[in-house]
Amino acid sequence: MPSFKLFFVLLVLVVFWTPAALAQGRFGPQGAEAEPNREQQWLVPSPDPEPAAHAVLFRPAGDGPFRLALIAHASTQNTLRRAQMPQPEYRALAAWLVARGFAVLVPERPGHGATGGKYLEDQRGCDDADYSHAGRATAEEISAPLNYLRGQPFIRKDGAVVIGHSAGGWGALALAGEDPAAVSAIVLFSAGRGGRANDFPNQVCAPHTLIASAGEFGHGARVPVTWLVAANDSYFWPDLSRKLAEAFRLGGGRVDFHVLAASGSEGHWLPETEAGVKIASAELDRALRTLGPAAARK
Repeated sequence: MPSFKLFFVLLVLVVFWTPAALAQGRFGPQGAEAEPNREQQWLVPSPDPEPAAHAVLFRPAGDGPFRLALIAHASTQNTLRRAQMPQPEYRALAAWLVARGFAVLVPERPGHGATGGKYLEDQRGCDDADYSHAGRATAEEISAPLNYLRGQPFIRKDGAVVIGHSAGGWGALALAGEDPAAVSAIVLFSAGRGGRANDFPNQVCAPHTLIASAGEFGHGARVPVTWLVAANDSYFWPDLSRKLAEAFRLGGGRVDFHVLAASGSEGHWLPETEAGVKIASAELDRALRTLGPAAARK
């Protein structure tokens, strides 16, 4: 009889310990914290149920709860470059945010680097680019880890911000219809897709399609957007970025557009450098409604 009871218990575990439950058990911290800024590797969910997404988490001292800032990284249509991409960290930007009381998550999306799996945000070819699909797919890849971290006890449920860079910014723009109580601000650094078409500066695939998709993302937008671009960005140069921001505004979105000072030899990488973050700091402070290193801790 005892053996029968044991068999029954095991059978129940097999039936109810579903693949989803197994996947959930994979997520969370993957090792101890390290300095600076309590850096810690995490595995987080993505829309692709197969691979868990690699991520790095930074946070201030203490138990929180902290406001959450999620940084969505740039991408490329080149399969080899995506596979070889190092895990994105945005250390200078993360340090700036941690100093203002934010916990910062930088997740690696499917189809990139160590996360691997399917590339879900493919925009297709240059002439027939589907920028709306690419943006919405990236938005889903941002939402999955964002919602997962918001369920952690050291993270506040409200006041999250999404900061997107390039293709990550394009996906962040597609999130502008979110509840502003949950996502209070979206900040874009050089948002777009299809930049430097055929590796030529100041060329973009199907620009009219890109502009039309920006207008589409403005429909029903509720979260305020701050759109930043460096003066020397050759992927989504200021004139094009201004047209994208204006299309989003005409579609119904609220956007604050700024051209920043030139940064290094290629302004597209501004948010990845300490000097670039310094250039953007005033606009970031206004966008995130912070007043200094202690403001976001309240």
